[in-house]
Amino acid sequence: MDKLAIKRVLVSVSDKAGVVDFCKVLAGHGAEFISTGGTAKALRDAGLGVKDISEHTGFPEMLDGRVKTLHPLVHGGLLARRDVPDHLRVAEKHGIGLIDMVIVNLYPFESTVAKPGVSFEDAIENIDIGGPSMVRSASKNHEAVAVVTDPADYAELIRELSEHDGKLGLATRRRLALKAFRLTSWYDHAIAEYLQGQLSGDEEMPARKLVALTQTQELRYGENPHQKAAFYATGRRREGLGDLQQVSGKELSYNNILDLDAAMRVAAEYHDAPFAVVIKHTNPCGAALGETIAEAFARSYDCDPLSAFGGIVGLNRPFDLATAEAFLAGEKFLEAVVAPGFEPAAVKALVEDSKKKWRKSIRLVKALPLVVSRPPVEYRSVTGGMLAQTSDGHSDASPELKVVTSHVPNSAQMKELSFAWRLCKHYKSNAIVLTAGRALAGYGAGQTNRVDSTEHALTRAGQKAKGGVLASDAFFPFPDSIDKAAKAGVAAIIQPGGSVRDEEVIAACNNHGIAMVFTGMRHFRH
Repeated sequence: MDKLAIKRVLVSVSDKAGVVDFCKVLAGHGAEFISTGGTAKALRDAGLGVKDISEHTGFPEMLDGRVKTLHPLVHGGLLARRDVPDHLRVAEKHGIGLIDMVIVNLYPFESTVAKPGVSFEDAIENIDIGGPSMVRSASKNHEAVAVVTDPADYAELIRELSEHDGKLGLATRRRLALKAFRLTSWYDHAIAEYLQGQLSGDEEMPARKLVALTQTQELRYGENPHQKAAFYATGRRREGLGDLQQVSGKELSYNNILDLDAAMRVAAEYHDAPFAVVIKHTNPCGAALGETIAEAFARSYDCDPLSAFGGIVGLNRPFDLATAEAFLAGEKFLEAVVAPGFEPAAVKALVEDSKKKWRKSIRLVKALPLVVSRPPVEYRSVTGGMLAQTSDGHSDASPELKVVTSHVPNSAQMKELSFAWRLCKHYKSNAIVLTAGRALAGYGAGQTNRVDSTEHALTRAGQKAKGGVLASDAFFPFPDSIDKAAKAGVAAIIQPGGSVRDEEVIAACNNHGIAMVFTGMRHFRH
């Protein structure tokens, strides 16, 4: 049937926003109501006639409300096909009244388990059973039943009911059924994720895995204007960009979000001192520690001003007035900033008081610092599937560090090597990073061989390579890169080790007077 007249409605909602007004419209078109508990009371208080579910089924609610709608008089009324005579005969024989619409939203499981200190018992009690059962029954039989699970749909349904004399079209019912099945699958996924989190030693790569996504914003386009795009938050606990707050500026683009994510990941590596990074096309083009966050930014920008133009900045400290002044100094142009906070005076100075042309468009994004203590699982789509892996949460390989050369790094060089090693893992492989004074000096990334990456890094560093340190995300397969580093004056190298030619590489370092440290850990980023 195309048009469905709504004559009998079952209403049972946790979120009662707008439901009374919606039901008044349905009553105006001749609908009668069956309801439960607090929903029934709300409808009666509004002057609507309501039959309690226990009166409808002839069976009392029991087991602390766990059993009230799980009854043949409910599900028979939802599942009976109107185009099958035998279904209608059985319904009449057993006194099953047909139900034309279900208005249901579910116990707030996700908000319950998100509360600090919620007990396991409370979480389990907030698993809705009757609601999803009714939603699924109504959705399966959407040819004859409309299922309404979202208060946001009330206004559009009221419009359609008004235009069609209290009837809903098949296209609308199918759309509602699709939304309902997505709701129940989401709900079950949230429960499964909670239970998995409660189990000790739970598997991170189960045989079957759903990834729950909530759209937070549509984007103008993807990497290019001809591609559609949207941003989705993952997981029950929002963190990182999933909980971003845009303080100022133009709307975020697809590429902005990729670069902001890269900036946050790098900034999360450094906690003990103010740190700033400048990102260009997901690779750091500037990075530095400082006594203040303003100094850290200024040093990071000076690493490679040419590449930093139009870049994305990540900070591990709140954006303050001194940092705003550093942004405005000179001929800088920056697209976005992500930081754990923004001082109002700093925002005013940068966005309102400045005469820079880009001041109104710069995107200022507040986001909670990433939690790196327990690496989340990362997903990456490929044709016909998805790859999953735990993120590379290892920042420092100090327990595994092994000096393999006759020259031993001094304490200052060890700090510099640690700084370079943390930074190196955020470049596309083959990655080579040169640092000096705990600031980026040169970098080479994404090359098809490690020699080219080394040459890129040394060329960018120039004179700053002399006395600096070099980090490599994977082992050196040959000593050729060592020879180039030595010619540029590099004092120490950190790398994973593990090549069949490690002895040749170590010998080259000894010949050139370079200290080398093996980490025993690779940071390859494909």
